[in-house]
Amino acid sequence: MARGEDTRRAILAEALSLASEVGLDGLSIGLLAERVGMSKSGLFAHFGSKEDMQVAVLDEATSRFVDVVVSPALREPRGLPRVRALFERWLRWTEQPFLPGGCVFLHASVELDDKSGPARDKLVASQKDWIETLAHAARIAVEEGHFRKDLDVHQLAFEVFSIAYGFHILGRLLRDPKAAKRARAAFERLVGDAAAAR
Repeated sequence: MARGEDTRRAILAEALSLASEVGLDGLSIGLLAERVGMSKSGLFAHFGSKEDMQVAVLDEATSRFVDVVVSPALREPRGLPRVRALFERWLRWTEQPFLPGGCVFLHASVELDDKSGPARDKLVASQKDWIETLAHAARIAVEEGHFRKDLDVHQLAFEVFSIAYGFHILGRLLRDPKAAKRARAAFERLVGDAAAAR
C-alpha cells in the first residue's frame, strides 16, 4: 500500500471517529487537521472540500459497517439465523471503539434529511442498500421455510430498521437501560409474526 494511501486511511479513521462525536456538519478541515497533526493544506491534498470529506467519511463508515455487521452475519446459515445475526450485529455496531459518539449514520440522517447534494445521496444509497440487504435476508428465510410465504419482506425490513434506530436513540439519548432488551423483544415479536406455520 502506498504511503499516501496509508495517510488517507489514517485521516479517514480519525474523521469517522470525530464525525461520530460532532456530526458531519461539525467536521471541519481545521478541526480534523488539528486532530491528525497536519496542516489544512495537507488535508486539502486528500479532500478538495468539506463536502468531499463528508462523502469520504460516509464511504468509510459504510465499508466498516459491512466489515463489522454485514459480512460476519452473511456467514451464518441461510434464513432466520442470518436475519437474527444481522439484527444482533447491528445492535452492537455503536459499541465499536471507532464510534465514540455513536452511529454516524444516525447523526448524518438528522443533518442531511432536508438537504441535497453528494453527501445526502451517499447516505441515502447506503441506507437503501442496507434495507435491501435486510429484505433479501428475509426473502431467503421465506425460501428456507422459516418465514411464511405471504410475508411482505420489505415491511419486515422497514420494521427491523425502525427497531434498531429506535434502540440507538433510546439507548444513547434517553440512556434507557432496557433499550436493548426492549429492542430484542420487539424483534422476537416481529419474527414470531413472520414465522411459517408448523
